Parts: sequence; C-alpha cells; structure tokens
Amino acid sequence: MIKVGMIGLGKMGTLHMRNCLQMDNVKIVAAADPSKKALSKAKSAGIANLYTDYHDLLEHSSNMDAVIISLPNFLHLESIESALKVGMNVFAEKPMANTVEESRQIVKLVKKSDKKFMVGHNLRFIDAIETMRDSVEKGYIGSVEVVTIEEVMNGPFTHPVVPAPVSDWWFNPRKAYGGVLLDLGYHMIDLFRFFVGDSEVMFSCLDHKLNLPVEDGAIVILRSSDSSTKGIINVGWYEKIIFPKHDFRVIVHGNAGYMSSDDMVPHNLYLHAIKEGTKNLLRKVIGKKIKPLSYTYYYESYYKELKHFFDCVRNDLNPIVSAVDGLKTIELVEKAYGFFEKTSNLSS
Repeated sequence: MIKVGMIGLGKMGTLHMRNCLQMDNVKIVAAADPSKKALSKAKSAGIANLYTDYHDLLEHSSNMDAVIISLPNFLHLESIESALKVGMNVFAEKPMANTVEESRQIVKLVKKSDKKFMVGHNLRFIDAIETMRDSVEKGYIGSVEVVTIEEVMNGPFTHPVVPAPVSDWWFNPRKAYGGVLLDLGYHMIDLFRFFVGDSEVMFSCLDHKLNLPVEDGAIVILRSSDSSTKGIINVGWYEKIIFPKHDFRVIVHGNAGYMSSDDMVPHNLYLHAIKEGTKNLLRKVIGKKIKPLSYTYYYESYYKELKHFFDCVRNDLNPIVSAVDGLKTIELVEKAYGFFEKTSNLSS
C-alpha cells in the first residue's frame, strides 16, 4: 500500500485526490491546503489528517511514501525541496518551476535525494498521443518533417463545467511568470520533445487579445536539435469552449504519410461521455472498479499519469517524465519568451 500526502487541493489537487481514491493499493493519509472548504471536502472523502500548512504535513512524513504537489507555480521550488529533504517520492504538477534557474535547482535536489520524481506532463498519456508516438517510432509515416500541436481554450477564466473565481496569482507576472505559453505552451513544447527529442526555438510571437498583464495567445516554431524536423506550437486562452469539447490536436507530417490525433479521438465526445458514464455505472452496480474520467477521454490521462508514477514507486522504476524533462521544457519556454522580447525591442 502506497501512502500518499496531498499538498494543495485546488482544481488540479482535487482532481488528483479523486483519482487516488479510485486506485488499488493507494491510500491518501493526509492533505494540506489553507482553504477550510477544501479541507472539508478532503475530510468528506475519508482523509483523516488535515493541515492548513503543508510544512506540518511533511513533519509527519514517516507515515507517507509519496506526496502530490499541486500548488501555484511560484511555490513549486520550495515545496518540492521540502518534500525531497524529508525523503518523499514526489509527483509535482507542471510547470516544474517558473524559471530555468529554479528548475536546475530541482534537478540537483532530485539527483541528491535518489527518490522518484515525476512532473505532470499528462498529455503524453492521452491514448491518441501514445498511439501516434508508437507509430512514429515504428516508422509508419517515414521521416518526420513537421509536427503541428495546438490547444486553445478558456484558460483560467472558467472551470470546464462550473464557472469559478480566478486566483489573483494567475495574472501576477512575478508569481505566474508567464501566461498561456507557460500554462498550455509548456505542454505543447513537451509533446514536441516527446516526438522528436531535444529542440531549439526558431521563432515566437505572443498576443494580448484580452489586454491582460500576461500573454493570452502564443505561437512558437521549434526545430529538432538532431534533424530538420520543425514544430509549430499554437496556444490560446481566448476561446469560449464548454466541456466536453476540447480544441486540442497533434498532426505529424512525414515523408511517407501523416497522422492526426483528430482521427483517433472519439468523433462525438458527448456520445462517448454517455457510453463511458453508463459503463462506469454498471461497473459500480456489480462491484467492479470504475474507470475514473474515462467519460472525458482527455482527462483520463491524469489518472494514467498518476498510476504510472505509483507503479514506478512500487517497482523501483524511473518515470517516463523526469526532472530533466521539466528543465528542458522550461529552457525552451524561457527561450521563446526571450526571442519575442528581443524581436519586439528591435522592431520598436
């Protein structure tokens, strides 16, 4: 049985908590969040040890094997460092940290700790993405020439189902560090690396369609460090889209064919949600384990990434997303910001 502590019970922390509650041989023994409302939900879920300060949770680390950190970006470095120092295996939400400097510190801490550490790059675990990468590696479309990856959505403004207030830190450049490029672009850049390996930034353009202190649109062009493969990244926070619709796709063009994730996901997400919801209801009635978030298709990847992390802890394996992956992704994000700033200064 893997005993887990939850650090942060916001939107992502609550999602991870619910997924853990559905996993065999995983038990949440403690949770920390400054919100009494959030802790009340954790208590209702059967979590006994509740704290308003995660440092207090870590003082009882002898009762835990791992922690899941889902705090605002600017708290990642300190919380990850604190968890590793008390001997915890750590799953941390992306971005691993706000800056390259902070990310390098985390890489050093992870190596020194010799503990399992994984960053939440959940898009790697979407069924369509796993299928596409396997096909690319087997050479089904020949040599990869161009990869187009995009995701445009509401951003932090509304919950996919129920509108909710937005935390102030999202729009504070000193705390959030960036906007949609760091939020969604981080995922897209990681996916390009997932398909082609180490990469370089060739071009970037940031938009402020909504007049925010941080960018709400971004386009980045990448190039593989080892080949001529190019990547086109397109992300935005400006689209009013309601769950279960999801404006996300990956198109891989090779010299012997192409693949698109649009051809591999359910064509009707509403019908898919009804079918999977009905299957889960029947599973529950006959006493079988449900498949959490399977009705959402895309969100099931959050369950799969956590399951992978716990399997690595249990079997002493290395997670497929490492601290080095988090660092290399942040390096590209930071270079994209730097490229845009440099070209903007030249044009002005």
